[in-house]
Amino acid sequence: MRRIVVSEFLTLDGVMQAPGDPNEDRSGGFDKGGWQLAYFDDIFGGVLMDAFAATGGMLLGRRTYDIFAAHWPKQPADDPFAATMNGMEKCVVSTTLTEPLAWQNSTLIKGDVAGEVAKLKNGSGKEIQVIGSGELVQDLIRHDLVDSYRLMIHPLVLGIGKRLFRDGTTLTKLRLVDSKPTSTGVLILTYEPEKSGPA
Repeated sequence: MRRIVVSEFLTLDGVMQAPGDPNEDRSGGFDKGGWQLAYFDDIFGGVLMDAFAATGGMLLGRRTYDIFAAHWPKQPADDPFAATMNGMEKCVVSTTLTEPLAWQNSTLIKGDVAGEVAKLKNGSGKEIQVIGSGELVQDLIRHDLVDSYRLMIHPLVLGIGKRLFRDGTTLTKLRLVDSKPTSTGVLILTYEPEKSGPA
């Protein structure tokens, strides 16, 4: 059984929108993109590399796929993040993309997303990491398909933007399984949903 790990950069007020670039996602009039970049340090980098070492594939929504596919194939071959991202299996959820997908090792998921993700989970191998992909994550939460949340909480309040846990999210109790602070004040927290036992 493979685990689905949702891995997100977040602000203190839960915003996940456009952490990497001012133009990453301006929907809703969002003009505060690129907020994550100033907080990266060696501790952060080490945690990310450890996470990728435990990852056998990525599950991405269309917007995140488009951003990654435009960036990572153009990076130097000796960039360790680029080599990992480009070489890894990628499953992309989209109703508008068509195969073949341009980014190497990418396949398309259409139709019954919950059913297809459940099939991925039932396979063997390392964990499947979901990065960004805010709309996809909402589907995964609704269908109880998330096994772990790796939340990188930045000491920053934006006041606007798309949030990871949105109004109407089902009540979910989480158990903290790991925590690590960085030198820039980011808290890297790993939570697992508490599973209800038999009645």
